[in-house]
This record gives sequence, structure tokens and C-alpha cells, in this order.
Amino acid sequence: MAKYWYLIKDSGIRLWNLSSEDRLKRVLTGLGFEYLGQEVQALPSSGSVLVVRGDYLFDDRVLQALDNEANVVFQVTRNAQAIPVAAHVDVLNAQEMLDFMKDERLPESHAFRMMRLEDLSSGFSKTLKKSKAPYVLPIRSDNRERLEEQLFSGSYKGVTDLVTKFLWPVPATWATRFCANHGIRPNHVTALSLVLAVAAGVLFWKGQLWWGLLVGWMMTFLDTVDGKLARVTITSSWWGNIFDHGIDLIHPPLWYWAWGMGLAGFSGELFGYSLYTVIAVIFVGYIAGRLVEGLWHLSIAGFGIFLWRPFDSYFRLVTARRNPNLIILSISLLMGRPDIGLESVAVWTVASTAILLLRFIMGLGQKLLEGAPTSWLAEIDPGKDRDSLAVRVFTNPPATAE
Repeated sequence: MAKYWYLIKDSGIRLWNLSSEDRLKRVLTGLGFEYLGQEVQALPSSGSVLVVRGDYLFDDRVLQALDNEANVVFQVTRNAQAIPVAAHVDVLNAQEMLDFMKDERLPESHAFRMMRLEDLSSGFSKTLKKSKAPYVLPIRSDNRERLEEQLFSGSYKGVTDLVTKFLWPVPATWATRFCANHGIRPNHVTALSLVLAVAAGVLFWKGQLWWGLLVGWMMTFLDTVDGKLARVTITSSWWGNIFDHGIDLIHPPLWYWAWGMGLAGFSGELFGYSLYTVIAVIFVGYIAGRLVEGLWHLSIAGFGIFLWRPFDSYFRLVTARRNPNLIILSISLLMGRPDIGLESVAVWTVASTAILLLRFIMGLGQKLLEGAPTSWLAEIDPGKDRDSLAVRVFTNPPATAE
């Protein structure tokens, strides 16, 4: 059955350089809706139509919920009065519903079911690795910046490394806004990050470690920006996801190898092993850790291992991934001992993989004895459980309409 959508009351305000019509079109096209750019009288005799107000910002989950229902009206409270802001109805009821929405009146007919935010549960996003409350917010000129902040914070992964989580958000907001306003697409940013990843590796190999670190940190920053840009402008794609994550997966151990080859000297001071043994340990530890993460996802739970319990989410802040390891290398270079930095990366990689393997075994034991584990993020309400430090660290407070 054909599905259409129709826009009323466009705010005329652009969020992340997208009009309400463009934003809704990108979301609703993905849900199988066809945009109706003419009057509802032109609709065929069968099918359904989603009438939606363009002066409100809708959480994607609200639109998905409406897509799954028939003859349902979504209402919000404004100035102590309930008003309809979206409705998914049969084509035959489209004109009647359109009149109600233009007059900001709720239909009294029992043929339409009312839906509110309270009817939607706080969602756990495996992709963004966090739990967040759904929202529908009015779009006004005086709250445009707050709405953009809401969209940006909503695009940020809840569970990630400490650099991405605590250092990059503010400058990433600036860079994302610049890209959105100048038509720079996420894949353009990802392509530049690939160039920087290669350049950093070459600089490490040539022994220009300071310059390599500078370029490397720039690359990690762009690695944050491309994903946020894709989400706030709704331009995520299958290829973009593969392109971005493929780079992330491959380049870190190659950087450590290049760092080792660029060292002026290597003492093996920590454990007395040779340079090539240390590099081999890093490669094996890195690959083993990634395999454990993948096996967890495939055989134990449908979410990442770092989302199991709060301990795992805290551990993700510092686990031996690229950014925490770059911190180790940066400190070692400041101390004038980049060789010890590489050895420290090897030690931390082995330790991190051992912890991941232990958590995998514990998760497997729970699955065999009690059933598949669940994520702690799916067990909390990000609005009501703010007394918990883990909830405050890894989730965003619910958005408000003020």
C-alpha cells in the first residue's frame, strides 16, 4: 500500500543547514514514504498519508512509531493545551485530519487513536551505543541553537574513548557546523582523514614523530566529525559507513609499526624484548581484541561488549584503542622516550585484550546458565536515573521544549 507524507506549517528555520522539508524528506524517504507536494485532494483513493508539522523537530523514533500505526494522531502539550503535530491516517481521512491540524484541534472521533511521548519507551540505540529519551520540540528562532545542540549531542556515541567523549565535542561542533554550512559532505571528511592517516604513518616511519603525532591527532578529530556530520544532516550511507569503519579498523596497528621503524633507538628497557617482538605483540593483541569484540556480538549478544555492564562502558574510555594509545605515545615523546611509549602500548594492548577475553568468558557463562546478557543501557531510564554516575556519563538528559 502506498504511503505519502504532507507538510504543513513550515517554520522556515534551517537546522544544520537543512529546512524542515529537507530533513523530513530524508527521514521519511528511508521509511518508504513518498513526498506529496500538491494538495491532498490529488491523492489516490487508497493508501495512507502522514501529515506532519514542519515547525516541530521530531525524533526519528516518533516518525517510526507513526509509520507502524494506522489512523493515529500524535499530540503534544503547548501552553497547557493538547494539539496535534503529526498524524498517520487513511487517505480517505486525510482532508479531515488536515483541517484539524491546521486549526490545532484534536479530533473527537474514536476512529483516531491518540499517541503521546509517554507512550514511547526510552530507546536503546546499539548504533550510537547509548540510551536516550524520544522528543518532539517546537522549532523557533530563539531556540534554534539549542535544537542544533540537541541534534548534535544525539548524534554522539554514548560509549567511546575518553578523547572523543570529553575533548572533541566542542571543536567537533564547530567543525560540523562549518561543513554543514559549506556543503562539505561526510565522505569528503572521511577521504581527508584517510589522507591524514597515511601522512601520519609516513611521518612516523621517517622518524618525524612530532609532526606525525600532530597529523595523527588531526586525523582522529576528523574521524569524529564525519560521523556527526552524517547524522545531523541525515546523509549516512552504506558506503560511508564501510569507508569510515574500514579506515578505523586497519590503520592503528600500522601506525605503531611505523612508529617503531621511525625510532632513532630502541632499548627494550621494559622487558628486554626486541623492537620486532614488541610490534608483533601489538599486532597480535590488537587483532585478538577485535576478534573477541566481534565474537561477543555474533555469539553472545546483539550489542557490543562495552555495552554490557557499566564497568565495560568505563573500560571503553581507556581500552587500548587508537586514541588512548596516542595519549601514551604523546606522553612518551614529551619525556624523550618514544621507545618506552611503544612498549607501553604493547603492554596495555595485551592487558586490554586479556580483560576483554575475561569479560567474554563471563558473558558466555551467563548466557549458558541464565540466558543472553542484556545491556545496562537498556535497563535504565536516562531521565529518571540521573543520580547514577554511569547514567550521567554515558547518556544525555531528556530534551525539553523550553
